[in-house]
Amino acid sequence: MKMARWVVSGVLFLACATSAMGAAEVTIGTGSSSGIYYQAGRAICRLVNTGTDDHGIICAPRVSPGSINNLEQIREGSLELGLAQSDWQYHAYNGSSKFGAAGADSNLRALLSLHDEPFTVVARADAGVRTFDDLHGKRVNLGNPGSGQHATMDVVMAAKGWDKSVFSLANELPASQQAMALCQNRIQAMVYTVGHPNPSVARAASSCNARIVEVKGGEIDQLVDDNPFYAYTEVPGGLYAGNPADVTTFGVKATLVASSTLDADTVYQIVKAIFEKLQQFRDMHPAFANLDPKKMIGEGLSAPLHEGARRYYQERGWLTE
Repeated sequence: MKMARWVVSGVLFLACATSAMGAAEVTIGTGSSSGIYYQAGRAICRLVNTGTDDHGIICAPRVSPGSINNLEQIREGSLELGLAQSDWQYHAYNGSSKFGAAGADSNLRALLSLHDEPFTVVARADAGVRTFDDLHGKRVNLGNPGSGQHATMDVVMAAKGWDKSVFSLANELPASQQAMALCQNRIQAMVYTVGHPNPSVARAASSCNARIVEVKGGEIDQLVDDNPFYAYTEVPGGLYAGNPADVTTFGVKATLVASSTLDADTVYQIVKAIFEKLQQFRDMHPAFANLDPKKMIGEGLSAPLHEGARRYYQERGWLTE
């Protein structure tokens, strides 16, 4: 009898796996336990694990610092799968931006994309922040190092010609702590590249009257024009207390990636589980409600498709090449 081993929310569980002798164990790097990446990882693993008796794969989500860390861990072979923003998928594959020193990860492969992730700025109502430029001189949480949240804020700051000195405080709290810090007035604003609705944003809006701030203007126009993985989008009005109007910002896609060294049959079974139970996936979180197979295999994927994913999509008639 084999003892299966997995981690959920940092707790180690052991269980008898008599029906999964020789099972392949795969781990998905996600993000903060309060974020949608973790919910996505849990949802994917739940779908995969319902078929373990048939395909022999055991899937587990892992809490992580986020996109940058997941991509680094996949490159190093410490993770089989990871969730990452589409912009950082691009940079990891091409060896650009924060991946310049490490060089291009030619083994990085895309499986699919998920929900939209608007770059979201949330500010206290009493902070006097109505536009992104109003963050100048404020106490701002940039996100934890290793997260796509922090890395995208760095890109926006560079486009504006800013560094951390423009803020009276540049904090680096993880996503799970920033809403509380905002409500306690330790910070006046937080940034978050995330799908919506999001519990951290909802907490800030309902508990301390926080407002979502527009992100647009000449520098942002240029950023969107110069980078195919960015697009203007909106945070819909009415999702959060006290935020009735749509708010313009720009955003990326959440994507699922792996290394080309991950067995093609394993990847085939993972994407099959997702697409053949897609309605169950949609029902697992409001951010997944509008997932569309055509967009999932065609948008936000700047690394080549993994061989296993390509095989499944060709069998479904979604790809012809």
